Amino acid sequence: MTEQAHFTRVEPERVARLLADLARVLTPGQVRQDAETLAAYGRDESDSGEFLPDAVVFPDDTAQVSAVFKRCQVHGVPFTPCGARSGKSGGSLPLRGGLVVSLERMNRILAISVEDLTAVVEPGVITGDLMRAVEERGLFYPPDPNSWEFCTLGGNVAENAGGPRALKYGVTRDYVIGLTWVTPEGEILQVGRRTIKGVAGYDLVGLFVGSEGTLGVATEIILQLIPLPRRVMTALIVFPSVLSAARAVSAVLAAGILPRCLELIDDVAIAAIVHRGSFAFPPGAGAALIVEVDGNAQEGVLAELSQLGAICDRQGATQSLVAQDDSQREKLWAARRVISPALRALKPAKISEDIVVPRSRIPEIIERLKAMGAELGLTVATYGHAGDGNLHANILYDGPAQRPLVEEALRRMLLMTVELGGTITGEHGVGHAKREYLALEQSAALLDLQRRLKAFFDPSGLLNPEKMFPAPKRS
Repeated sequence: MTEQAHFTRVEPERVARLLADLARVLTPGQVRQDAETLAAYGRDESDSGEFLPDAVVFPDDTAQVSAVFKRCQVHGVPFTPCGARSGKSGGSLPLRGGLVVSLERMNRILAISVEDLTAVVEPGVITGDLMRAVEERGLFYPPDPNSWEFCTLGGNVAENAGGPRALKYGVTRDYVIGLTWVTPEGEILQVGRRTIKGVAGYDLVGLFVGSEGTLGVATEIILQLIPLPRRVMTALIVFPSVLSAARAVSAVLAAGILPRCLELIDDVAIAAIVHRGSFAFPPGAGAALIVEVDGNAQEGVLAELSQLGAICDRQGATQSLVAQDDSQREKLWAARRVISPALRALKPAKISEDIVVPRSRIPEIIERLKAMGAELGLTVATYGHAGDGNLHANILYDGPAQRPLVEEALRRMLLMTVELGGTITGEHGVGHAKREYLALEQSAALLDLQRRLKAFFDPSGLLNPEKMFPAPKRS
């Protein structure tokens, strides 16, 4: 699906002048315009369409990023930063063409300090590579987006990525303590600190993390680490229905237990996993929870898992499968990671949303989403980080003819989410895909304040245009 006609593309003459200018600061191998590259960088994982850039550039360091940004401003060419293009909200799509600025070549882990519990990385470092590197030193970087095997830390910073472990350990913002930041006008700033604590000045790190590539980019990231837990136990708990599993989530948390992960898999997701042959669920499984607890003492971890299992039994759980070693743990998590691609095999098309509701409202939102799907003739799958109320609600459909129904389902889903006290996105971001829905939960005054903030950092509006905020209504 191509939707480029909705946005005015930059004039080719401007791009030509920019590329001639960039030849002074980049090598020929750092600038690509071949059709294959343009197509690859014109899409992401959001199903939001294809938007081809005019060129893709690959800077090697902060100075080159700054030089590219400055020259884009001089020539009036829009520019869009990107990492692994694994985003789900269209945040890295070059909607108006122009330049895509890929940070993937800036991929070095610069330092890991066991004494200071910190790491310094470039934005193109794969999240999983950092996880493994620090764990070899007895340290732990908890944020674990589902795409950790290929997503980049720069993208995680842009989207404030979360993951299953966010329930206990928090999200990306909780671990970023300092940044080298290039503003839209090419200015290089050092924000934050290298110490674990520090409150000098405004919290610009907190502002920049999660700004979705609209206020600049990180070219160096200072991360806080924690000691690696010595013991981890993982279990799959099977339920007859998704509602009984959702009620068990609420019961576990109400009992004062805070597991490392508490992931919900509904009946549609189970069917997709089984169809793919990725995992054999017990017969009659209508839903499941993947639960994980950790700590430093085996006795304490086992006691917590036993208490959690007893609560689930009282909520109707029919079976509990406890992983006995790392291989079995990985099989459980591999089944969880495969859900999104597996759902694509059930229907020709899929839209994935990441809504968040108060945890006490999880059973209600699941029930209402299932009823909505039945009413509209669409299949709805709900799975994800139920422990913190963050559900990935997927709408499966047969193709373009059903797209109007899908748009109505999306509108209803986000509206009921806000009505229940929730938010339209927990970790995927607003980007392009949800920009017109942001007004459901944010007032006109708040949206205007954020537009003014964007205009302060990016007065030309050339950095990652047409993202996050709905177009202002003309009077």
